[in-house]
Amino acid sequence: MNIFFKTTKLEKIFNSEKELVKAYGQEKAAIIKKRMVFLRAANNLYQVPITPPYCRHQLKGKYKGCFALIVKHPFRLIFRPVNDPLPVLDDGGIDLKAVTSIEILGVEDYH
Repeated sequence: MNIFFKTTKLEKIFNSEKELVKAYGQEKAAIIKKRMVFLRAANNLYQVPITPPYCRHQLKGKYKGCFALIVKHPFRLIFRPVNDPLPVLDDGGIDLKAVTSIEILGVEDYH
């Protein structure tokens, strides 16, 4: 899967173990690295499990159209599909099997 970053600062953090640990701590950084390896290996968003430990889920509210993966409660890795055009199903939902590019928005507790 193609992965993009919302900002160059975020890209710098996610591409450096030292910066990742500095930003999120050792434990969360290790989990974030695992999530990123899994996302990069997936052919599409449908292949990312909805079950633990990943728990891919679609968000609502200010993050409508975005998805999240569990990092460590309550923190989530937040991302959005960036295929152009966005692949949609007949019912208006996102066609997860056709989502092959995402943009990482960050890691936060949005609860």
